[in-house]
Amino acid sequence: MFVRDPCGILCIISTYVAVFYADYVVVGWTVLLTMQDSSWCLFHIIAFNTVVLLMMTAHLKAVCSDPGIVPLPQNKMDFSDIHLSSESDNHEGDEKDDWTVCTRCETYRPPRAHHCRICKRCVRKMDHHCPWINNCVGERNQKYFIQFLVYVGALAIYTIILISISWIYDCPQCNNDISVKQSRILHSVMLVLESGLFGMFVVAILFDQFQAILNDETAVERVKGTQQRKNVSRIFKLLSQVYGKSHPIFWLLPYQNPRYSFRKDAYLIDYEV
Repeated sequence: MFVRDPCGILCIISTYVAVFYADYVVVGWTVLLTMQDSSWCLFHIIAFNTVVLLMMTAHLKAVCSDPGIVPLPQNKMDFSDIHLSSESDNHEGDEKDDWTVCTRCETYRPPRAHHCRICKRCVRKMDHHCPWINNCVGERNQKYFIQFLVYVGALAIYTIILISISWIYDCPQCNNDISVKQSRILHSVMLVLESGLFGMFVVAILFDQFQAILNDETAVERVKGTQQRKNVSRIFKLLSQVYGKSHPIFWLLPYQNPRYSFRKDAYLIDYEV
């Protein structure tokens, strides 16, 4: 899935520019320049780029995955039928498992599905539309979105630690040329600022995401005041709804979850998360 949203496309480009710049500064101006005679040099290069690879994989999964789009009916519904269905749903609004009708998509949508004005489709358990992945964060890709945030946060912390170590400890083998030192200082300051800003940003979003999972309430539901299943004590069960039925040790690996299905009236729609 790819949304033709200029803001989202710009954010994706900015994300990869920032990541490639961080990799260039960490490897070229920090590790190779200050640890070239140390056994830690190869370790940090491999470790940092491994996290970068995991981050890019999770990001691409979040960008390209179907967030849980509700399929459109093969035959158009009459507008009068939609109003009748909407009135019927309003009378049964107290039942949490009732399907509703989206007047924009002109189709039935399952419980906790909401319409995205940017994607122009209804998305199951939609949390919000994120420009950084140019996609909605929904039932099928929330796992990858959270993984992306975790890896960005890890890269930010790792970057700040490496740059701090390179300046705290003496480096007798470093190039003493004044132009090299000035360039290194400039790149280091810019990268620390970038890492600090991105780090604080993703921590705030991660906190919001885990709060939403543990409260079993999406951002859209919180705004609308339609929280579902508020008192849920089984935290592991709520987390497994996002990450799947695999062992928790595999929750940070960007691969597909087990298969499940949902049914409305006479047709069955299968999802592979």
